Amino acid sequence: MKRFRLHYTIFNTPIISPFLRLVALLLMKITGWKTDGDLPDVKKYVLVVAPHTSNWDLFYGILIAFAYRLKVYYMAKHQLFRFPFGAIMRWLGGIRIDRSHAGNNVAQTIQKFIEHEELVIAVPPEGTRSKAPGWKSGFYYISRGAGVPIVLAFIDYGRKRAGIKGVIFPSGNIEDDMEIIRQMYSDVKGRHDNQKNEIRILPDELRRYAKHHADRKETD
Repeated sequence: MKRFRLHYTIFNTPIISPFLRLVALLLMKITGWKTDGDLPDVKKYVLVVAPHTSNWDLFYGILIAFAYRLKVYYMAKHQLFRFPFGAIMRWLGGIRIDRSHAGNNVAQTIQKFIEHEELVIAVPPEGTRSKAPGWKSGFYYISRGAGVPIVLAFIDYGRKRAGIKGVIFPSGNIEDDMEIIRQMYSDVKGRHDNQKNEIRILPDELRRYAKHHADRKETD
């Protein structure tokens, strides 16, 4: 299998990124934020960050990524990469994805993991900072399909701590795995804590996962 090299981003551009990391560490010191937890010793994984209740989550998330020297990417619809925004999107870690077909997001993200020996892709499980009844299941499908773990990152405004809660290797029992994830995030406070989403997969998402799992068994 041919391996592909990913483009430079804000997190790994020579000369610029080390300077930005120093700025990020200074901002963390000024604002009183600290890191908590260690990154796993694995080269590829799905990164989940929760809870997401404010636009400030992105700001602190970037600071924490610099603090951990994390080279993180994300998938975005291809329309956002049109001129003149394509170069900016790529430098911020964006990878183009064609969303014209249902389920294609998961398949294309899995393919990226197959193509690269080292890759961290952030997948937002909540999808919105507004309160919702549950999480989307795409991060779980990607992890299972690519054979990579899920790393659970957090931003806790109550303690001004952000970092890594733990690592999940999906068992295939999504409900049991979600209960483990729920327990890991039980003490984390969002900026607007009353807007936190319940950590569970919605029934329609569970049915979709069951069908996906059954289809995989038929093709194995």
